[in-house]
Amino acid sequence: MIVKGRKIVGGYAEGEALVSRDNVSFYGGVDPETGVVTEPGHAVEGKCITGKVFIFPKGKGSTVGSYVIYRMMKLGTAPAALINVETEAIIATGCVISGIPLMDKLETDPTELIADGTPLRVRADEGFLEIVK
Repeated sequence: MIVKGRKIVGGYAEGEALVSRDNVSFYGGVDPETGVVTEPGHAVEGKCITGKVFIFPKGKGSTVGSYVIYRMMKLGTAPAALINVETEAIIATGCVISGIPLMDKLETDPTELIADGTPLRVRADEGFLEIVK
């Protein structure tokens, strides 16, 4: 199944989906050393985003979150790609400086369409996400 969307940062990635219905703050909400979501009460608290196609509505919090994403890339704990319902500047900047594929505004809300563990291919340059069956 192909789902069209808007490319924010180009690239190609494959990985299993990790889906959150909560907004994400990388600064204080994700441990860059382990890739684990640490925000208390968060929908994916305790789950690791490393190597995943991390899907969530949008970012929140401090602009330092951009540098947390960059640090994760340097440490090898970053997600393979990010998919948002609507991307904001903090997430976009982090993905640009880290070279992490990023898409948003998919034709169907990805937080409702995709389940955790679903194998995905992100083809951001081509403007689509492929759900692999």
